[in-house]
Amino acid sequence: MLDYVVKFILGGTIVVIATYFSKTKNIFLSGIITTLPIVTLLNMMLQIKYMNSQEFHSAQKSGILGAIGLVLFISTCYVLTTWVKPIYAIAFAIVTLFLYFWMYKQFSG
Repeated sequence: MLDYVVKFILGGTIVVIATYFSKTKNIFLSGIITTLPIVTLLNMMLQIKYMNSQEFHSAQKSGILGAIGLVLFISTCYVLTTWVKPIYAIAFAIVTLFLYFWMYKQFSG
């Protein structure tokens, strides 16, 4: 049970830090927090703990797919905010991301 409490506190801390940097208008750190490599490392530690080597390998393959999706999502938001409000850019980027994953699923079988 304590394990879940610690993970809950870590997740909350990340949200608080993201909120703080967004409110202080620290553009560089606010942008970096979008991709937050610490979450990836924490997740990998949990995967190592609960998965065997083959499952871990498959999870990392999915991680590459997710990383490409993240780049697509952020790039779409970046480009579209030149022409539309950020909320519309994010909505369109979400649709683009779902289409990307749907197309991947269709072509991969």
